Amino acid sequence: MKMKEILNTIDHTNIDPDATEADIIKTCQEAKEHGFRGVDVNPEWVSLVSKEIEGTGMKVIVLIDPPMGLSSHEERMEACRKAVKDGADELDVVINIVDLKYEKYDSILEDLSEISALADTKVIIGSGYLTDEEIKKASELVQESGAICVKTATDKDPLEARQLEEKAKHVKVMKDSAPDLLVKASAKIRTLEDARMMLEAGADIIGTSSGVEIAKELEEENV
Repeated sequence: MKMKEILNTIDHTNIDPDATEADIIKTCQEAKEHGFRGVDVNPEWVSLVSKEIEGTGMKVIVLIDPPMGLSSHEERMEACRKAVKDGADELDVVINIVDLKYEKYDSILEDLSEISALADTKVIIGSGYLTDEEIKKASELVQESGAICVKTATDKDPLEARQLEEKAKHVKVMKDSAPDLLVKASAKIRTLEDARMMLEAGADIIGTSSGVEIAKELEEENV
């Protein structure tokens, strides 16, 4: 992939609970400077990001219900509605991982279908917690729900940083199980090599807080 194509896959992420308004504005400025796909933040910053990147064509993305998706359906819907009202283009929503483990598939599908009707939804399945069979089933449920994308994990992915080969394997399972969906790889993707590994495995989108560092690596490579 060419430099611009790689940069256009990056959801530039700042979900630091201690982030300030100045930090979020800086994240938005970085995204604009490097031509990233979008900016991914916690719910309280959606209005600010919407204002900061207005007119750029980038996506305003919000993380909903990390790290395990354990809030009630009503709480999740309320959070998603508010995010959309505040200007979110995409909802990055964590599947209820406990329900998935206990095979409560009807409940999961109902929850995700109602959320996906609100806005473009990318569903985080927490692949580091799952077996390959559970990843396959989760991806199928996400596809059935009407979401646009299945996503590996939040920053709480239990896979260690150097287990990216395992994450790449998860991406392949997700792509094979839900061929109609985009696949987003995220958590502990910090270098250009990491990003390329995920893209080669089949990822369409990269979620990372290291977008600037990846962009610098690409610039140096293309000098």
